[in-house]
Amino acid sequence: MITLKGDNIYIRALEPNDLDFIYALENEQSMWEVSNTNTPYSRFLVKQYLENAHQDIYEAKQLRLAICQDQDFPALGLIDLFDFDPKNNRAGVGIVIQNNDMRKQNIGSEALELLIQYAFQNLNLHQLYANIGTENEASKALFTKFGFKCIGVKKDWNLVKGRYKDEAFYQLINQQF
Repeated sequence: MITLKGDNIYIRALEPNDLDFIYALENEQSMWEVSNTNTPYSRFLVKQYLENAHQDIYEAKQLRLAICQDQDFPALGLIDLFDFDPKNNRAGVGIVIQNNDMRKQNIGSEALELLIQYAFQNLNLHQLYANIGTENEASKALFTKFGFKCIGVKKDWNLVKGRYKDEAFYQLINQQF
């Protein structure tokens, strides 16, 4: 059985106490580019989302987990499996660390490693994928560190502040299948 605890962090299910964190993160405009969001979320909607966060990944088709450094909260970031497709054994992966200073402390790397292990060993997924803006060097380095390969670039895929940007498609195949 895999644990979702690493050497310095752990990833856990969302809790009602995460309301303020998620509300702030979802409404931080600098994050909207990577989350494909362009409107603010109300506290009410985030609260409703948390009330339904108990849904199984097979029901919700996604799994959002909080990244933490200790058992006493608070969340430092979020890591997601999205577009879960059990028929084809694949899911997308997204990760965000809220505080810029925390991004260079190996937190995202450890969280991604835990999620990959969970996805392949517990969910028996055959592949994971990530959509990464071609200008996002930190994310490209993070995902390639774990064997994700860039298999294509979607030209002029996202409109960001009046300018179209390319998005790369990264894929990791579980070699145990």
